[in-house]
Amino acid sequence: MLSSDEIDEINLLLQYNLANTQEGLKIHRHEAPPEAVAAAERLFRKGLTSKADGGYLTSLGLDAVEHSQTLLTILRTA
Repeated sequence: MLSSDEIDEINLLLQYNLANTQEGLKIHRHEAPPEAVAAAERLFRKGLTSKADGGYLTSLGLDAVEHSQTLLTILRTA
């Protein structure tokens, strides 16, 4: 079973645009939900993003987003 932290991380990863890998995310501490802020920090510590407040995907992050989107597509069409 997935933890709520893992679900938050996946949801944040799914916000990245794979059509333009030069487009990053910026998570504003004062505006974003605390779960999103914490998820962004965890993704950075895990090496999936370039900054603790979002940034760009690393190559590992890109792989994670591709797999997440594939899984979501399968679940939605099955």
